[in-house]
Amino acid sequence: MTTWTLTTYELPLRYTWKISRNASSAKTNLVVQAAQAGATGQGEAAPNVRYGETPELLRQQFAGLLAAGLPQAGTLAELVELLAANPVAHALRFALEAALTHCLAARAGQPVWQLLGVPQPASRVPTAFSLPIMEPGEVAAFIAQQRAHRFSLLKIKVNQEQGLDLLRAVAEACPGQPLLVDGNEAWPDADSLLRFLEQAAAVPGLVMRLLEQPLPAVLAADYRYLRPRTAVPLLADESVTDEADFEEIARQFHGVNVKLMKAGGYQRGVELLRRTRAHGLLPMLGCMVETSLGIWSALQISALAEVHDLDGLLILRDEPFGLVQEADGQLTTKE
Repeated sequence: MTTWTLTTYELPLRYTWKISRNASSAKTNLVVQAAQAGATGQGEAAPNVRYGETPELLRQQFAGLLAAGLPQAGTLAELVELLAANPVAHALRFALEAALTHCLAARAGQPVWQLLGVPQPASRVPTAFSLPIMEPGEVAAFIAQQRAHRFSLLKIKVNQEQGLDLLRAVAEACPGQPLLVDGNEAWPDADSLLRFLEQAAAVPGLVMRLLEQPLPAVLAADYRYLRPRTAVPLLADESVTDEADFEEIARQFHGVNVKLMKAGGYQRGVELLRRTRAHGLLPMLGCMVETSLGIWSALQISALAEVHDLDGLLILRDEPFGLVQEADGQLTTKE
């Protein structure tokens, strides 16, 4: 018998978080707790509107699972079976699996990474730091205020309208700084993106290392056309959720950004990272806007990735759990 609870957290942000499709000044995340035999575990759900997820939907689905027999799910196999019969949003699915995994690890006296059968995480994991979309004239002050120079990789959220001006501003503030540019599906086709990349290549001091999901995920043919024509490696994000045709993804991208929230669980996330590497693609581990609980969870499988974008907790004004600390652009977990 497992006791399950769901708690809602209202999370004000330190600044407006704007990407190409929306903007917000606060997030509502949910935390699932699983308890059995004196042990407890927690997992976080960060609902994402891109995938039709809302806090209200997740609360309704959690109530439905309780009625469908969730308290009888005492093992991961039983939970997987219940979720197969009662599908829920990926973010909630991850929170449920994470909570039970953490509970079972506590019962067994094992680290979570060991229970999952993955390599031990490094003691310090470097993370990218993300800049939201803002007016180009605000970039230099934002970088100084956030002390963004301490991160070895900056991730820049861009849209089609201001993207080039934003990159110019970042390059002026941080000349030579390696950048991961994230378009969040903002460009309409491959040709318009290639024109953007041609212009960006002429910006002094701009070092674009990676380009993440610049076109809508549905434009597979455009991605196949784009892949051999760009000097900047392309990362899939929205094109890979909980599953994917990796032979096709390898024709479109050079790497994959795996997020546990969109994968819907540790098991699916681990499988996606392993399949990414098996197909010769760059494995990256990302996050949503999450508390240190969600980031701590991602760090358990961080040894499977080569690039880490796990700064979601740094966007929060009052992070509630304190499970992860950041210093000099690197993350460590609370012992």
